[in-house]
Amino acid sequence: MKPPFESTIQLRFVGVVLGIVAALGLTRLIAGFLSNVSPWDPVAFLAAPLILAVVALIAVWLPATRASRVEPIQALHAE
Repeated sequence: MKPPFESTIQLRFVGVVLGIVAALGLTRLIAGFLSNVSPWDPVAFLAAPLILAVVALIAVWLPATRASRVEPIQALHAE
């Protein structure tokens, strides 16, 4: 069984790569919806995946930190 961080990092990486590939492939389609931003804007292509990656890391880190503070015996007795 993989630790939660490892599996989440792998899933996040796959999601970011697929998202960037999809965004690059759909630039002509979304160009009409963008205002004041180029479809090939490198800041947008870097900022969006970076922000999503940080949010995903926080979404995993907070519950894992909280769960690590609980004694295993207490968690089993709660069940």
